[in-house]
Amino acid sequence: MTSAPPAGPRVSAAARLTTSVNRVSRRLGLGSGTVIGGRAGLKVAPDLVARLAAGRPVALVSGTNGKTTTTRLLVAALAEAGPVVTNATGSNMPAGHAAALAAGDRDCPVVLEVDEGYLPATLATTHPQAVILLNLSRDQLDRTNEVRMLAGRWREALAAAPDVAVVANADDPLVVWAAGRAARVTWVSAGLRWRSDAVGCPACEGRIEWRDEGWACACGFARPRPDVVLDDDGDDPTGCFADGERCTVRLALPGRFNRANALSAVVAAEAMGVPRQTALEAVAEVADVAGRFTTVEVGGVTTRLLLAKNPAGWAELFTLVAGETTPVVVAINARVADGKDPSWLFDVAFEELAGRVVVATGDRARDLSVRLHYAEVDHETVLEPVAAIARAAALTRPPGGNGAAPDERHVDFIGNYTAFADLVRQT
Repeated sequence: MTSAPPAGPRVSAAARLTTSVNRVSRRLGLGSGTVIGGRAGLKVAPDLVARLAAGRPVALVSGTNGKTTTTRLLVAALAEAGPVVTNATGSNMPAGHAAALAAGDRDCPVVLEVDEGYLPATLATTHPQAVILLNLSRDQLDRTNEVRMLAGRWREALAAAPDVAVVANADDPLVVWAAGRAARVTWVSAGLRWRSDAVGCPACEGRIEWRDEGWACACGFARPRPDVVLDDDGDDPTGCFADGERCTVRLALPGRFNRANALSAVVAAEAMGVPRQTALEAVAEVADVAGRFTTVEVGGVTTRLLLAKNPAGWAELFTLVAGETTPVVVAINARVADGKDPSWLFDVAFEELAGRVVVATGDRARDLSVRLHYAEVDHETVLEPVAAIARAAALTRPPGGNGAAPDERHVDFIGNYTAFADLVRQT
């Protein structure tokens, strides 16, 4: 690996300021210390990210859902060859990138989770070796532009980066459009359960037709033939690669969507020089991603922690909890990090929770209660999340009296971003 070039006195001072401010922030209990220092460093050296990334192998991971998990999986794969620098806390904008780069060893490879809106700029400043494009859908309705515009910006940025190895979801028309002008693309059949944001063709503004074998528009824009496919029908999920190799995909994290994320991480790791089988073995060991999918004790109740931030995330998560009888606590906030517009609740198929013990909680519990009412899901509303978990564990039948009784005193807690983060901090 080529060593990074010297940073220079201004950049070195900015990097020291970044780490110092973040360290003070953590000591004072003012936050996780992953953003404020980066902002300070960027004030001193606006090119801090570009200068600290120069000469290093960099991989970027972006998309609406699955960024943090896929970043963690890719880091695990690359770590088989040595230490890796990453923004592990999910601070995925320039300040978080600056903080991660300033705190890490300058001779280590870098994996950065990147907010969808910042991907074009981050491509230009870091000159990555590999980029993973997961999906694009509506998120944070009060401040996120229409997703087809975002796909267009990705497309322009990737056309200007001919040396990057792009790993892209062949099942998402918006991602395919974005990656369509990239020079090197490996298409992964990662799936797309939520299709409401991908019905309009980004090439001609016609209508995408969904078929058993994929999707296509009358203009000729169509799903590319995948280079990597997840065969998830049998007892042993298998990754099928274009070179004919079939590899078992064993993962501690639950759900098909995570196995698809793992395949994308493995392909990107290969592009970064890690052998395929080595990468597969490494991702199999990842059991915790910033608290997601973990089981903890909350007020004496065994609770599985799940994160769903938007309709696309909920659609995937419902595949994980379908058919279970475990009580469910749904927590919804609408703070800055969540997006202040919770109208997306009416796009989520909460009808799938009918017959379960369901308790609504969080800052916007009453909005959620209205949505559950229209979904004809019997539920209770308890404003405080820990109390809501205790109430869910105490119920033996759904509040309306119908449905199956829970078979264990376990609870699934499903929260959007800040609701989830608040509970994780309490455990």
